[in-house]
Amino acid sequence: MVSLLLRRFAVALPTLLLVSMLVFSLQKLLPGDPALALAGEERSPEVIEYLREHYRLNDPVPVQYAAWLGNLLQGDFGTSIRTRLPIGTMLIEKLPVTIELALLSMAVALLIGLPFGIIAALRPGSWLDYGASVFSLAGLSIPHFWLGIMLILLFSVHLGWLPAGGYVPFSENPLANLRGMAMPALVLGTGAAAVIMRHTRSAMLQALSQDFIRTARAKGVERRRIVLRHALPNALIPVVTLGTLQFGELLAGAVLTEQVFSIPGFGKMIVDGVFSRDYAVVQAVVLCTAAIFLLMSLAADLAYGLLNPRLRS
Repeated sequence: MVSLLLRRFAVALPTLLLVSMLVFSLQKLLPGDPALALAGEERSPEVIEYLREHYRLNDPVPVQYAAWLGNLLQGDFGTSIRTRLPIGTMLIEKLPVTIELALLSMAVALLIGLPFGIIAALRPGSWLDYGASVFSLAGLSIPHFWLGIMLILLFSVHLGWLPAGGYVPFSENPLANLRGMAMPALVLGTGAAAVIMRHTRSAMLQALSQDFIRTARAKGVERRRIVLRHALPNALIPVVTLGTLQFGELLAGAVLTEQVFSIPGFGKMIVDGVFSRDYAVVQAVVLCTAAIFLLMSLAADLAYGLLNPRLRS
């Protein structure tokens, strides 16, 4: 297991380097000029030239990348050209918001997807199985932004139970924080729950058809024990892989949801960075998201050993 993790780390470093090169290069293909966006309406030539020199926009792209990567290795993500704040400080402020939203969404996905997938596998062809399939199809088909707007109309406008948007830190008011994050977590969680439910059902059906399950049934082992102690741990191995990928997608794919509910997380940060041509912010957010994806992959490798002792060696 230790050698496996070391190999994963050895692959992760070149992957992050490649991601940084791609992100930095693709940013240059975006239309618009950051210097013009910063110069204001008057756009004095002297001011534009000063901004180009100050932010090294006149340097060749490889020189810009080398300077940015050198600062990054020293822990300096640069300074936002829009807010004039250190990007590292902005990441520290925004990342916990997106992580909280992703964790709550994943909790919703697991609470819905796992039980429905297990029930559908235990009763294939029943109305419960068909109902779970309809739910999964709806969860995959309904756009997040449309579902978010519908939830706002129902729970905020008509019922008045939940706030329509905004964010309150958990440390300031836990109840207000959970009330504000309930609808965004439900919007993101339903889509992930549909995927988890389908994979859980498939994995459980495969596990229940194995020889050791038939042997346990022949010995008269209680059905609940067969499902929870024998079939479910084996079925969870592919679901763990899927869950880690889904968590990464929740971190990276909450852009529209954060915009709809006005949540100041990574999604809103990267949208503001793209519209203001704040390249350094976009690069930092994408690179952090890629690093989180790789960490979640490592977490999946550790979970494999916990769920299946044969994989520990």
